[in-house]
Amino acid sequence: MTVETSRRDLFAAGMAGMAAVSVARAANAAEPGKAVLAPRPPMGWNSWNSFATTITERQARETAAIMAEKLLPFGYDIFTVDIQWYEPEASSYTYNAAPKPAMDAYGRMIPAPNRFPSSAGGKGFAPLAKAVHALGLKFGIHVMRGIPRAAVDANLPILGTRYRARDVADIASICSWNPDMYGVDMTRPGAQAYYDSIFRLYADWGVDFVKMDDMSRPYDAHAPEIEAAHKAIMATGWPIMLSLSPGETPVIRGDHVRKYAQMWRISDDFWDDWAMLEAQFTRLENWTPWRGPGSWPDADMLPLGRLALGERDTRFTPDEQQTLMTLWAIARSPLIMGGDLRHLDAPTLALLTNEEVLAVNQASEGNCPHFVADGVRVWSAIAQGGKGRYVALFNTGDKAREVGIGLRDLGISGPVAVRDLWAGKALAQQRERVSAMLPPHGAGLYRLS
Repeated sequence: MTVETSRRDLFAAGMAGMAAVSVARAANAAEPGKAVLAPRPPMGWNSWNSFATTITERQARETAAIMAEKLLPFGYDIFTVDIQWYEPEASSYTYNAAPKPAMDAYGRMIPAPNRFPSSAGGKGFAPLAKAVHALGLKFGIHVMRGIPRAAVDANLPILGTRYRARDVADIASICSWNPDMYGVDMTRPGAQAYYDSIFRLYADWGVDFVKMDDMSRPYDAHAPEIEAAHKAIMATGWPIMLSLSPGETPVIRGDHVRKYAQMWRISDDFWDDWAMLEAQFTRLENWTPWRGPGSWPDADMLPLGRLALGERDTRFTPDEQQTLMTLWAIARSPLIMGGDLRHLDAPTLALLTNEEVLAVNQASEGNCPHFVADGVRVWSAIAQGGKGRYVALFNTGDKAREVGIGLRDLGISGPVAVRDLWAGKALAQQRERVSAMLPPHGAGLYRLS
């Protein structure tokens, strides 16, 4: 055995070991019922990238109908109304300095009736959730960490207790970018009861998914409220998936976050900017040990198609869009479309609904990076049932170049059949190496068998 052969074998063994650790840790993370909530990376649509704070019930119903028709057949089943649905005057990507949120008598945010008319009379999101469920979709909402400042100002009672908002609010714990809330001091009597009350309300509405913001940063300061949200969800008996936002969630807290949430952001807001996309490679690599059933590091929503209140289309080039989808697929990030579905064009729809690519995201295992050269990225994964191997090749440079990896570095003995998943066609059989000439910021995704 030559030194080079030995080195390659050790590298392949190391990658296999890394993948095994990832699968084992993820399996251990799944508490009773947790894997049922998110056995695969969640897929869906979220209103932030296209509607900012402004979505209305009419827009939501129209979008949900399109989603059910065009994306649900491919697995996109979570429809989420993002931030400020409780604010009557929300109007853009900025936040009003002195918001006047709609609340009930117990300091719990409720949908603003001027924007969501079906919520009037105390119905909340129940009518909209029912309509979304009737389409075959799950219904999700965005919420902020803590208790409304308006509830604290009015010192409203906490449901089912003798305590009031001022008894549990931590007025020193505030979000740096959103003025709506104070933190909740979980050492105080009534604190857990407040979280129990809001998640009981969401469960009564029929909410299936909660994206909880201002949670993951700074992580340790907010960990008690992360645990409180999880405990409150469990108390409802209703299967609500919990997604923590924004990042960057610290990797060193992977063991904690996987216990209390099904998704967590690994970065701050992700938009259609190449530098942001390139930075996600390293983050997704670092989160490899914590990826698996019920436990999904989230690289954020897909800013594709029409964005930003209809003002523009994505700035990603077609090659960068394919790189985005390839990376999210091979790293098994949740696939949450952010673009305005009312303007969904054929190329974007094709990008989102390639069934062979989606299978990589939804049904592969042992997903791991390989470090072979500067300026390129390579990932591999095992196909469902061990029947084949997926390989993703990325050119992160500014010039076209060949990107490849030896079969022995993947632990494979040639020859292998190669299928190009984006092109949907078979390529020439390979005996020693899989490679491709890729454009700048381009990617390829292949199945070896």
